[in-house]
Amino acid sequence: MSALFEPYTLRSLTVRNRLWMAPMCQYSAAPEGPGLGVPTDWHFQHLAARAVGGTGLILTEATAVSPEGRISPYDLGLWNDAQTAAFRRITDFLKAQGATPGIQIAHAGRKASTERTWVDRGAPLPPEAPYGWTPVAPSALAFSAEHTVPEELSVEGIREIVEQFAATARRALEAGFEVAEVHGAHGYLVNQFLSPHSNRRTDAYGGSYENRVRFPLEVVDAVRAVWPEELPVLFRISATDWLSENEEDGREGWTADDTVRFARQLKEHGVDLLDVSTGGNAPDAKIVAGPGFQVPFAERVKRETDLPVAAVGLITEPQQAEKILADGKADAILLGRPLLTEPSFALRAAQELGDQPFLAQPYHRAL
Repeated sequence: MSALFEPYTLRSLTVRNRLWMAPMCQYSAAPEGPGLGVPTDWHFQHLAARAVGGTGLILTEATAVSPEGRISPYDLGLWNDAQTAAFRRITDFLKAQGATPGIQIAHAGRKASTERTWVDRGAPLPPEAPYGWTPVAPSALAFSAEHTVPEELSVEGIREIVEQFAATARRALEAGFEVAEVHGAHGYLVNQFLSPHSNRRTDAYGGSYENRVRFPLEVVDAVRAVWPEELPVLFRISATDWLSENEEDGREGWTADDTVRFARQLKEHGVDLLDVSTGGNAPDAKIVAGPGFQVPFAERVKRETDLPVAAVGLITEPQQAEKILADGKADAILLGRPLLTEPSFALRAAQELGDQPFLAQPYHRAL
């Protein structure tokens, strides 16, 4: 059996393979009314098709803990009963196909209130625009010159958001999810607290490394406290802002060294796997991308800590994914864009790697 199709166990949960679906926003929920933040038929078919296609763990798009925590007005959320019921329909189907349903729990922070990515390239929506609002953040620093300057969170506001993460985790369990992932990457709220580029606070939540990791660890603790002991919690991180490690960029940011240090703390706080991405916190950061360009960051965490890792980013072919695992650079592979155009990527990968592919019974004649 190839490494890509070996089952993988976290706590008491076993995922059928190590080819997993990364969270990808669909911007397809209703922006107002009773359907606000509620998964639709589009979300059902999007996630269901990848389960039927043989993917192991399927993570939802970034799912907001509150209306103002959405990236766009068209994002999913999980703060009410209607959303919970709609997600239950999806998780029931995913599990019936042998896939593991996971949810990425998120708050967009200063990157909130934007258009859909195919409308004006996801331009920011000002507070006075239809469906727009004023974002919140660790500090009153806009993500870019085009973005609205966010409102700096009070300590009370921070505590409220921690509770919102816990409340969403409770609902996620009720909705049938088996994996919870805290979104701490790509310049969204948790990442904003981690990085000195976006966190200029002078209180207990800013300044030193110890202060900047305080809110992220409080979020992890809150989620872990309500998530069953037998089920895993993941954390998605941007391993670097691509600032401090760029000799031509004098700005201070979150670094790979910080990520290794933080990974050890996450392990102590009950996180079971680190989902290692990069970037997203500085729009003008210089990123040299190429096939598997983020894998070295995952490999370093795996080599220097006891925390399992998943690799993601320009991993596009089965043989490439297999080699990453076989070489011990990661414990699982997360695919994003390849799964958008090829829902049955896992079926092709199994055939190319000489493994027995998963095929839903109604499709038995296909092979």
